[in-house]
Amino acid sequence: MDVNSRAESLRRESPIDVRTIDVRTEDAAGPAAVNDGDDVIRGLAARPKTLPPKYFYDTQGSRLFDRITALPEYYLTRTEQRILAECAPALARRMGAADLVELGAGSARKTRLVIEALLAEAPREAALRYVPIDVSAVALEEGAAALAAAYPRLEVQGLVATYEAALAELPPRRAPRRLMMFLGSTIGNLDAGETAAFFTRVAAALAPGDGFLLGFDLAKTPGIIDAAYNDAQGVTAAFNLNMLRHLNRRFDGDFDLARFAHRAFFDPVSSQIEMHLVSAEAQAVRLKRLDFTARFDAGETIRTEISRKFRAGEMQAAVEAHGFRLDERWSDAADWFALALFRRL
Repeated sequence: MDVNSRAESLRRESPIDVRTIDVRTEDAAGPAAVNDGDDVIRGLAARPKTLPPKYFYDTQGSRLFDRITALPEYYLTRTEQRILAECAPALARRMGAADLVELGAGSARKTRLVIEALLAEAPREAALRYVPIDVSAVALEEGAAALAAAYPRLEVQGLVATYEAALAELPPRRAPRRLMMFLGSTIGNLDAGETAAFFTRVAAALAPGDGFLLGFDLAKTPGIIDAAYNDAQGVTAAFNLNMLRHLNRRFDGDFDLARFAHRAFFDPVSSQIEMHLVSAEAQAVRLKRLDFTARFDAGETIRTEISRKFRAGEMQAAVEAHGFRLDERWSDAADWFALALFRRL
């Protein structure tokens, strides 16, 4: 069964409603976006070269990332999950009746903690609307189907979409408020300008009194951060290189993964991890469906991701500048990670 058939089978068998908006991945149903691949051409024609992180998340990339979250070096997921387990009841009490919207839902494992807390606060027979958003249709379908099976009171309306497209086309609200979640420190993958634009879109999608729960990684000893992106098992390297495999499949390319290597390092000046793919030699790569050839010098890199690390005060100021106020912030004992609940003014 191919990925499109698999997604369709899950859709028929599960009480979930999934739409595809303005995105095309190897496992997303629906027509290709008009500008599909333009960002690849721009990024690979530039100096230095870059690629958007969304190309990590085909089916294989999503599964590799799930493996990353379980690695001993990758503290982010387990630390955030512990915080969420402790704060979810208080979060639900603060929000009351609310639709739950999750950006970058993926497998939605941590989401169960919030779903259970919101259901516990709701009237006995009341349904909870959950709107997961992800660019990978299969990851979204599988996660949503598992949640719908586990929680009979859950109504799932998923969106296979980029954040920009999804925030502009959220389904009508059922509850008086929305709680929008952006977990996993994914906010760190955006540069300062992208972050400001993102917060503007989030603010536009929310009404006064709505909540925005943001997870973000805090600045700490660089060695701890470096290890999280250079794991001993090489899973992060495989995840990074899989982006090229995804581009080959999607755009009929001829990237030879053996001629590229993973590199990740922490830049203390910008307080961010950078992930790169390094060309082992001078080479040319053809992407036939884009009618584009990318040329590489030996040692030239493609930056595939940044992951910024923040101080709590600077994040609070950045969000509050877009029409929010901080309602509550939670952290772990070591102050490695934070979850912050903001309210739309």
